[in-house]
Amino acid sequence: MPEHEFAVWAPTPGIVRLDVNGTVFPMTPSADGWWRAAVTAPDDARYGYLLDDDPAVLPDPRSPRQPDGVHQRSRLWSPGAGEWTDDDWAGRSVEGAVVYELHLGTFTAEGTFDSAIDKLDALVDLGADFVELMPVNAFDGTHGWGYDGVLWYAVHEPYGGPAGLVRFVDACHRRGLGVLLDVVFNHLGPSGNYLPRFGPYLSKGSNPWGEGINVDGDQSDGVRDHIIGCALRWMRDFHVDGLRLDAVHALVDTTAIHILEELSLETDALAEQLGRPLSLIAESDRNDPRFITPRSALGYGMTAQWDDDIHHALHTAVSGERHGYYSDFGSIATLAETLKSGYFHAGTFSSFRRRRHGRPLDTATIPGYRLMSYTCTHDQIGNRAAGDRPTAYLTPGQLAVSAALALLTPFTAMVFMGEEWAASTPFQFFSSHREPHLADATREGRRTEFADHGWDPDTVPDPQDPATFERSKLNWAERDAAQHARMLALYRDLIALRRTESDLGDFWLDHMDVDFDEDARWIVLYRGGLAIACNLGPDPVAVPVTGDVVHAWGTPRVGSAGTALEGHSFAVLRPG
Repeated sequence: MPEHEFAVWAPTPGIVRLDVNGTVFPMTPSADGWWRAAVTAPDDARYGYLLDDDPAVLPDPRSPRQPDGVHQRSRLWSPGAGEWTDDDWAGRSVEGAVVYELHLGTFTAEGTFDSAIDKLDALVDLGADFVELMPVNAFDGTHGWGYDGVLWYAVHEPYGGPAGLVRFVDACHRRGLGVLLDVVFNHLGPSGNYLPRFGPYLSKGSNPWGEGINVDGDQSDGVRDHIIGCALRWMRDFHVDGLRLDAVHALVDTTAIHILEELSLETDALAEQLGRPLSLIAESDRNDPRFITPRSALGYGMTAQWDDDIHHALHTAVSGERHGYYSDFGSIATLAETLKSGYFHAGTFSSFRRRRHGRPLDTATIPGYRLMSYTCTHDQIGNRAAGDRPTAYLTPGQLAVSAALALLTPFTAMVFMGEEWAASTPFQFFSSHREPHLADATREGRRTEFADHGWDPDTVPDPQDPATFERSKLNWAERDAAQHARMLALYRDLIALRRTESDLGDFWLDHMDVDFDEDARWIVLYRGGLAIACNLGPDPVAVPVTGDVVHAWGTPRVGSAGTALEGHSFAVLRPG
């Protein structure tokens, strides 16, 4: 049997021992809080750690695999070189790409990496550049959104474990698809979180999801190493092309070098070592340009960020919804301002927050591909009371206009799974907590939250009901039905236009002009030699732009002085 070195950062306990397949071994401490032991063991050994005089064997905080769940022993695992066939994969940057976000458990009926591989050709046919996986790290229970992970280095076993992720990434690369992984470093889940037993992983602060992570307090260097080591491992060992960093505004860091800046520096170094680009995408609600400003300009150096202002401006202008955080949005003027400036709240008053919010984006130095546009995401669907997609309350024409404004604007674009064929299935919030108190708290917390925002709590699905999870699975059989097929064809065509029309490859917001009529409910985006004219209202309108029709939803009538658009329609024109 080979010798394996076991190491764990555990500055809190006075004694740490290693248990390998039921045999206990002493470990040697060092001044930096690490404990180590070299032990002869099989390559698939089950192991864990004993802290002080507690007889419970705890999983490795950096566990490579948890075959029996997050409360049980870890298992040795490493990807074999023979499992990869992507040696010729040169990688690609997310800048200006089309990203396809999916939840592995509901993307297919089986909910596994292997079943998802069977659908990858459909994403290639769509024109997607990247697949973005919602979190696949180890969490308690059989199914969930994945944001309650506790063992960040391990892969959720019901999906197929780490070997399944290897097969999935390899299959994506063989098809020319990059892979982005959603990771959560701002909190730990409520079940199976043993990390505080090992060291000071948690801060004294909190965020909406639990206790904060200690990235700037006493002994925080070890915690920062844990986060950065995890991030680099996904990109190095699993060949992932980048990460989507969940709610980075909840990473409270008062040190001179913010952890995101440090991660950006380490990611660039790894990219140079690997010889392929690596991307970091921040999710933030701060409208703070520092996240996407280069490190050389004293920013954090993220490749891109999710931009909810674009979503809110687009969604409200099309749908008419105004509740909650939509209250400041809704006008065509707001949509125009947001598309031109990147942020709507840029040092302006937010009625939802009851304070000034955001900071202006310097559109002369920061290109639009640093921001991501989308008509919906897992959050914007799943965090509605019923988890209903826009398909449930918008007309096909409204969906088409939304798609045109999201895909033909100068941003990195993202599509949420099933959106491209106007999927009828909801995407609801679901969980599978085993502990009754957590199940009850999750259930009642959802009902209370939506009741506070004016929703009928009786319409909120029970997240613990397995039927909630099953309802959220895509119905691939409907994809070829007439109305769904028409929407799918539209998405294919719009994504293809991003590649074939050079003017759509200009990502500088200052180069785009916008005209609109608030009362008539139309907006026109001028992108070089193209004009994207959209009618957001239900009635026909005349838009003061003419030209050859490149693409359209509906039947535009081009005249000498303008173009007549049907209600809820758009036309891409090439003015003569």
